[in-house]
Amino acid sequence: MKTPNQENFRDYRNALGRFATGITIVTTQADEVTHGMTCNAFMSISLDPPLVAVAVTHKARMMGFLEKSGRFGVSILSADQENISSHFAGQHQDDLGDPFIELEGMPMIKDANVHLVTKVVEKVVLGDHTLFVGQVEHYNYVEECQPLLYNAGRYARIG
Repeated sequence: MKTPNQENFRDYRNALGRFATGITIVTTQADEVTHGMTCNAFMSISLDPPLVAVAVTHKARMMGFLEKSGRFGVSILSADQENISSHFAGQHQDDLGDPFIELEGMPMIKDANVHLVTKVVEKVVLGDHTLFVGQVEHYNYVEECQPLLYNAGRYARIG
């Protein structure tokens, strides 16, 4: 067994990367400008009340935008939206076009499997991230869908 520390930071991160996750784009609007960020640190917290959370590194520009707007959207991506995930992870995609639609006043990603519109009800600073807890105000989803997954530093699909 290893103990996580500064010398083996990358190895520890690789170990955690073995946990397969779905991919989301977290969006918000601040000062009438739309902002988005790829995020796999997303989870459902509670059904009653309906709460979800996203973890945002303190280095991310999204931090200030979320604090300013007090609301965020979560678009859970479908298997064919790898280019959108890459774009919002900082790898510019020339052929992206306009990826947004507006739902309940929140910019969301077109053709995503799930859309959640939330208002921030709590912020918790934990290490080098802040956990933004959002109460879901509105949602929709595609009945039959294939999710985009991420595992061990690579995109993956079911089947």
